[in-house]
Amino acid sequence: MAERGRPRSFDRQAALERAMEVFWERGYQAAAMSDLTEAMGINSPSLYATFGSKEELYREAIHHFAATESDDILAPLQNEPTARAALEGYLMASAKTFTRPGRPPGCMVVLSAVNAVGVGDETSRILREMRAGSVTMIEERLRRAVTEGELPTSLDPHPIASYYVTVQQGMSIQARDGASRQTLETIAQGAMAAWDSLTRSHAAA
Repeated sequence: MAERGRPRSFDRQAALERAMEVFWERGYQAAAMSDLTEAMGINSPSLYATFGSKEELYREAIHHFAATESDDILAPLQNEPTARAALEGYLMASAKTFTRPGRPPGCMVVLSAVNAVGVGDETSRILREMRAGSVTMIEERLRRAVTEGELPTSLDPHPIASYYVTVQQGMSIQARDGASRQTLETIAQGAMAAWDSLTRSHAAA
């Protein structure tokens, strides 16, 4: 039996996808309930019956984003044969993904650092952990490069991973402000020009 207030044709995943786009475009606080219900094609009782609250819907939307929108960006970290190629692929894929036609610019998780005003402590913690996850993934790729002999065993991966994530997060903000894919790719190329210096300076003498 359908939940009270839910239309017969309700498609939960489709509604969640549309809610994600509203939050991605407007941020948590600026996304009014009327914006969400209109985009999702449901009424307020339906939204509350299905998702619990606006904040719970936002958390689901963030997880949906991570599950459906991150693969292209993260794939180079797993698939490229060298750490340098992996980081370059990560940044170049970010430039492409952040400026795709038909999608809001930038990364929803990155932009949540400034767009998630008004969320509770639990949601803030989840968002921080999701943003920190990128640093962890890059650190793991750098450690693999050390094991494979590409990088020196004395390398400290954390500052290098933090640097490239900081660049990528800045690219997301630039995209939100209207930067083109070409501009973001130029930023990525500039960051990669620092690779040799970074991997030398963060290895013990």
